[in-house]
Amino acid sequence: MASNNTLRYSDRELATFKEIIDAKLAKAKAQLLQLQTQIIEATQNSSDAHGADWMDDSSMNAELDMLNTMAIRQRKYKKELENALIRIRNKVYGICIITGNLIDKRRLMAVPTTTKSVAAKNAISSGQRGRNTRFSARRRSRQIISKFKSGRSKKNKLSTATNPEEGLLSQVTPLPSVEDIPMDQRPKMGDIE
Repeated sequence: MASNNTLRYSDRELATFKEIIDAKLAKAKAQLLQLQTQIIEATQNSSDAHGADWMDDSSMNAELDMLNTMAIRQRKYKKELENALIRIRNKVYGICIITGNLIDKRRLMAVPTTTKSVAAKNAISSGQRGRNTRFSARRRSRQIISKFKSGRSKKNKLSTATNPEEGLLSQVTPLPSVEDIPMDQRPKMGDIE
């Protein structure tokens, strides 16, 4: 049994997680196929009756929108499960990307796509900073950088600063981290020139 001070889960534990994820992935693929079938049927039905009644048209459009939203979420979930399988193959599954510690098994059983421990997730949501996490250094740099964006630093404050670099760092605009950008809004490899 792995404890929180070991580097990774054992191969046996990873195999158990793989079985769980494979079952969830098969179910997700079946649900996505069902949603796609419903979208095709709704599209064909709406094109046959289009223009007959504006109330029917709006309800069909609402239904199509809902089905498309569900399909997008299902694709995202399927991709997250596939990414979890890649992490298992690379033997890094269950390691928190924030703290580097092992994620509790109960959390992995409940949310097999997770990449963060409960402590890291709580720290992120409450805005707390831990001293020994990669997250805390990134958070501190964002706070320093955000001072310039909010206009808190004035020219006279820069001239009285004891460390000239301190004034310059506070004037840089922060960039969002990859984790802060929703999956469906991230650029694809072909989009980047």
